[in-house]
Amino acid sequence: MKGETYNLILDWSIALTSLLYCHTIGMFIAQGKTRFLAIFPVILLFLYLPLNLHSVFHCGLTFFFMSWLGSFKLILYAFGQGPLSSHPTLPLSHFITTACLPIKIIKNQPNPSHQITKIPQRSPKDYAPRVFLLFITLKAYSYKEKFHPLFATSIYAYYIFFALELLLALAASLARTVVGAELEPQFDEPHHATSVQNFWGKRWNLMVSSILRPTVYHPSRAIFSHLLPERWVSVPAVLATFLVSGIMHEMIFYYLGRLNPTWEVTWFFVLQGVWVGTEIVVKKTMGPRFQPPRVVSRALTLAFVMITSFLLFFPPFMRVDPFARFCRECLAVIGFFKHGHLISFVEYSCPYF
Repeated sequence: MKGETYNLILDWSIALTSLLYCHTIGMFIAQGKTRFLAIFPVILLFLYLPLNLHSVFHCGLTFFFMSWLGSFKLILYAFGQGPLSSHPTLPLSHFITTACLPIKIIKNQPNPSHQITKIPQRSPKDYAPRVFLLFITLKAYSYKEKFHPLFATSIYAYYIFFALELLLALAASLARTVVGAELEPQFDEPHHATSVQNFWGKRWNLMVSSILRPTVYHPSRAIFSHLLPERWVSVPAVLATFLVSGIMHEMIFYYLGRLNPTWEVTWFFVLQGVWVGTEIVVKKTMGPRFQPPRVVSRALTLAFVMITSFLLFFPPFMRVDPFARFCRECLAVIGFFKHGHLISFVEYSCPYF
């Protein structure tokens, strides 16, 4: 446990120093290939640093904030795009926080900490019913051997959604404290999605969507515009975006479990991309004539996402066993406050998983 804590502090110290270097580079090297070559070693470093961590909590958040969001933002920054690029240059505190957390700052505003997205922020009382439901499902999951596998997997799905939303809400509070900025909301009622395109593009993990759009989708559109009519260039661009998303998720699973990749999660996102591409073709071909009732479209969307998740996403996720490991890590932290010294989380057993 001491070694894990040391590695965590070391990794983020290196990351903060690297971001200071990138901020300085931006003031002396113009946007373009030269700046990208100067920043590229930092991107490689960001991909390597989470490998020093073995805690699910530490490694997962470090990969998401640093290796994925941070690296992609630095790529955009190298070419004068994205949330890190600003005129005048962002203050160092804003630059570092924006690079490490899913923050968007409105440009050309008197108050740069204003938030782009207008989705209402949740108050603590909004999480009370979900916390209550979490405790109920935790208790129920101790009897998982008696449940149908689909029901047990559904509980896992709820854990993922709740954990992501809660942890990123806590990160939002940190961002407001540090620079007065708001985090981009990560979710907008995903169960209200009326299509798979609406689910992934406007309701689920919104910050990832907003980063993939300028780093993958827009360049892909530009490339395919030389090969296809403008009407259809969005289809292969969407496929390329989902492919990159799948590869990044595959990397997360590898970093968390250090298991050989099975590419199931990559195929999961490729399948989502194929479906979204099909939706685009149907909408462009049939126009407003193809508009099923909202209740039907919501049911079909959730059914498709859940079924494909059960088949391709959750099997590799459950092999990593993240929740049992995270439970042991929480018990290790509680043990530290009770006994005053660190004990490795592998010494603990979780009563729920």
